[in-house]
Amino acid sequence: MKPYKSVVILGGGTAGWMAANYLIKKWKDKGISVTLVESPDIGIVGVGEGSTPSMQNFFHDMDIPESKWMPECHATYKAGITFAGWSTKPGFEKYCHPFPCEVDAFSSSRFAHSCRLRRFGHDVDVHPDKFFLQSYLSNHQLSPIANHSFPFLNFYGYHFDSGLLGEFLCKVAVERGVKHLQRKVEQAHLDEQGNIRSLSFAEGDSISGDLYIDCSGFSSVLLQKTLGVDFVPFSENLFNDSAVVMPTPRGDSLNSQTISTAMKHGWAWDIPLTSRTGNGYVYSSSFCSADDAETELRQKLDLLDSDVEVRHLKMKVGRTAHHWFKNCLGVGLSQGFIEPLEATALHLVQVTIQEFMLNCEEGNFTDQNRDKFNQLMNRRFEGVRDYIVAHYRLNSRTDTEYWRANASNQKLSESLIRILNSWTGGLKHDLDEEIEQQGIGHFFPIDSWRILLAGYGFLPPIKSDLAPLGKFQKVDIDHQIDFIQRCALNYRSQMEAVEH
Repeated sequence: MKPYKSVVILGGGTAGWMAANYLIKKWKDKGISVTLVESPDIGIVGVGEGSTPSMQNFFHDMDIPESKWMPECHATYKAGITFAGWSTKPGFEKYCHPFPCEVDAFSSSRFAHSCRLRRFGHDVDVHPDKFFLQSYLSNHQLSPIANHSFPFLNFYGYHFDSGLLGEFLCKVAVERGVKHLQRKVEQAHLDEQGNIRSLSFAEGDSISGDLYIDCSGFSSVLLQKTLGVDFVPFSENLFNDSAVVMPTPRGDSLNSQTISTAMKHGWAWDIPLTSRTGNGYVYSSSFCSADDAETELRQKLDLLDSDVEVRHLKMKVGRTAHHWFKNCLGVGLSQGFIEPLEATALHLVQVTIQEFMLNCEEGNFTDQNRDKFNQLMNRRFEGVRDYIVAHYRLNSRTDTEYWRANASNQKLSESLIRILNSWTGGLKHDLDEEIEQQGIGHFFPIDSWRILLAGYGFLPPIKSDLAPLGKFQKVDIDHQIDFIQRCALNYRSQMEAVEH
């Protein structure tokens, strides 16, 4: 196939404009043109308002400082995600999944040692909030930005207004050379080999390119509708397919975490922006109607009699069989979506673009490495899916059929089954070895798995017949808590950091 020289992106939003910025930044000097086409009549989903720390890498790669983009997008810092009410086990009703930081070098081994002792039946404290600095920052509304005198790096994510972020990235991309067309696509035309030849517009004109990137959202106009790529649903693993969204005014303080609260038929998010608080309820329509979900969310927010408008959304959870097919690459919702529990949507967008560009360059800007890329992306989607599925499978709620069905779900991947067995002692080797053997530590690191499993209280009963541990055999938990609290003295409030 001839080398790609022109790229046409269909669809804007955060995914489309992230792709445009990556391409123009990295490939402009190689003589490759980038055009983004979007219809002014088609809105964006616009509720993906949280990120993982990989967004730091994106803005660093794009040479965009936080002081430039964060104020325009009403952004705040994100040190972690708290899960409230997912477990009913005493002492584990709530825990925080913190993002990594260099201070973990002191805490992680202590946490791993305590988990190992507790899994053997010893009576030791393994609640993850007591071991990780960013959990403490999250729980005390402290920013992950340390004072200059504290020389340890934190990896953090962001909360932001996704609509404003798309607009900001549009401005940057256009300034750097991306051509922006506002058109409504009427039809995609194929050549004799089944590749996309051109797009024709309702306005009467058309565009052609060598490579097409589909950022058209759940409709997947090019990848699925035009090229007929199959969709692989994750509905037997993940039940949620709907959401109701409602903003509320910002309070007097700012959280530095996303809060995920278990509801009757799903979970609700609480995302702090400088301009408002983003709220939403992700649920399964098989267990709950849209009206009931809206009522439950309004009750949670104490807005049952309020006339504040809500938006109802449907989610298509799964992935495409191929992310790169013929001369088309799917990016964002058009290639797949794993529900927003761990804010992985934009992370997968970044991974898709970066891995595609790497494989494309290695293949001399042809489709030579297409199969290799598709295998990699399918594995990445399934790795993220398994980590999300574990949240539901390990819940201990029994108050509704929804939670009981999740806890009894046997539709687990072989990878996840082995991970759980390595934790409970069903395998000869330990969790660390299993993660390493599967080669999935770059999806979610070993600490993330330990935090999830211990945070749910997914632990065996304490054994009363074990010999007491000696002073130096277990972690001094009071010393560990004191260590974290003293480290936290080097951080100011989220409000102060954002204002600065």
